[in-house]
Amino acid sequence: MGLKLITPPAAEPVLLADAKLHLRVDGTDEDTLITALIQAAREACEHELGRVLITQTWEMVLDAFPAGIRLPYPPCQSVVSVKYIDADGTLQTLSAPSYQLDSHSEPAWLVPAYGYTWPSTREEPNAVRVQFVAGFGDAGTDVPEVLRAWMLLQIGHWYANREAAGDARLERTPYVDRLLDRYRVYVA
Repeated sequence: MGLKLITPPAAEPVLLADAKLHLRVDGTDEDTLITALIQAAREACEHELGRVLITQTWEMVLDAFPAGIRLPYPPCQSVVSVKYIDADGTLQTLSAPSYQLDSHSEPAWLVPAYGYTWPSTREEPNAVRVQFVAGFGDAGTDVPEVLRAWMLLQIGHWYANREAAGDARLERTPYVDRLLDRYRVYVA
């Protein structure tokens, strides 16, 4: 299985103005750094959770159709397309009525619709391609407040300790990381 980001998020969960207010920074001298810290905090949060925060489009490739396709990075908003290489080597697109998205599960599952089965694929790598849209929504306000609070705490920690590569060691802060527990994705 391979995953590729097709469309990155168009916004960040934390606005530059909100981060600057949290950091008590005036002026624009640090805007580039703070903007980079916001993106880094979102990516760290997504990594810790196993989900994406702001709407993004991903493509997952598989060598063949399994019984059910587990779509990573909840919450899954929709499936854009399901394509496969048939036995003749031709790229085909499945019609939407032939599959069903279980977006209530986290992670979501894509399964054949009632009365349908997955088609046969050519025996070659990456014969199945599923594009899907994931994330809480398009705006930062769609992201749960506790996750944005975690990001602000990380941004503040990194901003205050940006030169901590020397003798000082930056320790993880488990009491802060526990803010994420409710939203972590645990996959067996």
